[in-house]
Amino acid sequence: MKDDKKKKKKNKRPSTQAHMPIAEIKEGVVVLKDGTLRSILMTSSINFALKSEDEQNALISSYVSFLNSLDFPLQILVQSRRLRIKPYIDKLMTAEKEQKNELLRVQIADYRAFVEEMVEIGQIMTKRFYVVVPYDPLSNKKKSFWSRFKEVLKPVLSLRLKEKQFEKRKYDLDLRLRQVTSGLEAMGLSVAQLDTQSLIELYYTTYNPDISFAESLQPVEELQVENI
Repeated sequence: MKDDKKKKKKNKRPSTQAHMPIAEIKEGVVVLKDGTLRSILMTSSINFALKSEDEQNALISSYVSFLNSLDFPLQILVQSRRLRIKPYIDKLMTAEKEQKNELLRVQIADYRAFVEEMVEIGQIMTKRFYVVVPYDPLSNKKKSFWSRFKEVLKPVLSLRLKEKQFEKRKYDLDLRLRQVTSGLEAMGLSVAQLDTQSLIELYYTTYNPDISFAESLQPVEELQVENI
């Protein structure tokens, strides 16, 4: 009897998902439990040190103008992760087996051995740069205060049920995305918005760095998610 009670208590414990601020991810948008939305842009980088003084001043001026043009907050995220080299090694092994030219096969084998040795000597890190664009009904100054306040009072679960409300907020978020994308591209950066699959993978690698390094995430249509 005691063991059964212990099992019941364990089953009543909330899952990790219950403690996360994310309600759902759909259509390339992260819906938080407080009813606000997030979209994430991945950007390229600029080697500022290699620029001339005039180019550096022009970049600083463009960045200042970009920030001054915004009437909402942004989050800039730089994420460093160990490079997953195994898929690349597997690709080289396949190319080595399929190569009919003996000289090229030897060269591929030597190159593969060099990459594997380099990885063993030290961890190879990769950096990715993200810009998180939020949408909070209370921060939308184009709407009246009472209009914004009414949207906040509605429970977050209504976002799952009322598609019209989600689409309305997503439309306002898309306007911000276009503004941010335009400003970043004006500085010479390449910008790409993360879709649903990419967003899930980003949060998966962020919350599970060790597991994600050894095991890749399945495509979103193959995932089985428990409702909470």
